[in-house]
Amino acid sequence: MRASEIMTSPAVATTPTTPLREAVAVLTEKGFAGLPVVDDEGRVLGTFTEFDALRGIRASGEGITVGELMSVPVEVITPSTEVTEIGRRMLADRLRCLPVVEEGFLVGVVSRRDLLRPLVRPDDAIAAQVHSLMSDYAGHRPKWTVEVDGGCVHVSGEFRDEAERRVLDALARTVPGVVAVVLADRNPAST
Repeated sequence: MRASEIMTSPAVATTPTTPLREAVAVLTEKGFAGLPVVDDEGRVLGTFTEFDALRGIRASGEGITVGELMSVPVEVITPSTEVTEIGRRMLADRLRCLPVVEEGFLVGVVSRRDLLRPLVRPDDAIAAQVHSLMSDYAGHRPKWTVEVDGGCVHVSGEFRDEAERRVLDALARTVPGVVAVVLADRNPAST
């Protein structure tokens, strides 16, 4: 799974000239841990977090702008960044959100909540989506049985070759909430 599949887009952002009070209002009203800080063209300059807001309030807060408080340098990711890499970076650097940029411009944000959301997706919803993808791939002919337990997808049936197995594995992994894929050959019953 990649950032593009879980990111919040369009991203709510702020600018360096935004007053502290206004930025704090966005953080608290929307329930965000942080906001990307962008220039007039949408390039990410930094992030403004709850911690930055608290520093500003402690320093009196009057007349202070986001640009004076924002965290720099800012870590960013791309839409193709793998979720495992996002999680690793968030844990290692204690980040609560990461701006997603494409060709230097903000296209979304991934928060810890975005990372967690697919993990709590019901197994039946995952199974239905995986089954639908595989049915489309097979031309709507029932070829495989799909079962999901704790986000682990078990696909059983007959596979033409290793290439088809790789395609089915890749298809299943595109579904939010999938944590593992197991493909098992189903042998035809003896007569």
